Amino acid sequence: MLQLAVLRNNTELVRERLAVKNFAEISLVDDIISLDDERKKLTFQFDETKAKINATSKEIGMLMGKGQKEEAETKKKDVENLKNNLSPIQQQLDSVEKQLNDLLVRLPNLPSEKVPLGKTPADNEMVRTGGSKPELPPQAVPHWDLAKKLDLIDFELGNKITGSGFPVYKNKGAKLQRALIQYFLDYNTAAGYMEYMPPHMVNAASAYGTGQLPDKEGQMYHATEDDFYLIPTAEVPVTNIYRDEILKEADLPIKMTAYTPCFRREAGSYGKDVRGLNRLHQFDKVEIVQLAHPSKSYEALEEMVEHVEKLIQSLGLPYRILRLCGGDMSFTSALTYDFEVYSAAQDKWLEVSSVSNFEAFQANRMKIRFKDEKGKPQLVHSLNGSSLALPRILACLLENNQTENGILLPPSLQPYFGGEMI
Repeated sequence: MLQLAVLRNNTELVRERLAVKNFAEISLVDDIISLDDERKKLTFQFDETKAKINATSKEIGMLMGKGQKEEAETKKKDVENLKNNLSPIQQQLDSVEKQLNDLLVRLPNLPSEKVPLGKTPADNEMVRTGGSKPELPPQAVPHWDLAKKLDLIDFELGNKITGSGFPVYKNKGAKLQRALIQYFLDYNTAAGYMEYMPPHMVNAASAYGTGQLPDKEGQMYHATEDDFYLIPTAEVPVTNIYRDEILKEADLPIKMTAYTPCFRREAGSYGKDVRGLNRLHQFDKVEIVQLAHPSKSYEALEEMVEHVEKLIQSLGLPYRILRLCGGDMSFTSALTYDFEVYSAAQDKWLEVSSVSNFEAFQANRMKIRFKDEKGKPQLVHSLNGSSLALPRILACLLENNQTENGILLPPSLQPYFGGEMI
């Protein structure tokens, strides 16, 4: 959530940056300022009335001490009238504060000045590429055919048990999935990320804290009886570990990693782009999260991008890194880099990671702060990235490494899988 002080002190800049994100309701800025003016006015009235009540109450005590009971009784009536006036002011104030908060949560995060202009993925900026596209044998096929031929994944069985978008990994497919998860976690912990195993459901406060609510409510699976949400990413529970905490400046940055299944409704997804592992309702992902000092968060972002890049390089996959334009960014992000790997059998690029700096947007919702050298609480900056999402990585590993004899696994993965070839 944007800080109200930022919006008031830099109103024109806020309007300008929201326009970069192609935000359609920039008039909300004026509505928020108007409501904040009303809030200030009501707060002044409330405080002034409260001060009069306190001052008059003291007078009553003095008058009673002097035996001036008649004057004291008159003052008591004055206090009663003031208290009667106080209640409607409080009700108005509560109503205005709710309206103000309801409007504030509708504003997305402001994009960094590094964010390129644009409205669609076609406007994203290429940062760099790496790796080489493989030469496949003549009989090469897409991963869904490979998975069936080698008995690795059963899409029809998942459809029977649950529905489309819920594949069943089996035999060496399940083993490869487990090997990838362990490799990614070991890679992250070796870089100083503390591993967590968080819940796979969160309460509404946690989903609100990272910005899934109210923006992405329709994309999450909701257990209505208990008002819990199945997590769309480990970012949600992991970042909320420090909700409502005041950290020590010396402890920053805090680096965390976690493996979780992820659940997304993906409403409206259809066609060839959802075939096989391309888009699922349940998938596995290893996440990295950092809570950083505001002055160092963009250094942390570049470090995380390099970390993910080296992980993809270790898998031998051709990749490209994109800086997302304003129109293709998430609601909560200030700057995002997307990683895509090349799927040889499908002849297309598939997104496998997003690495983002949210600056203070999430921290303001979660009240994650640290005390600076003067002892003043300041909001941290939060960052997160996929390291990595498994389905499309698995799809590209299968497709790009297929040979006449089977799937030749990259050397980095062989010790985890316990073999060179599927």
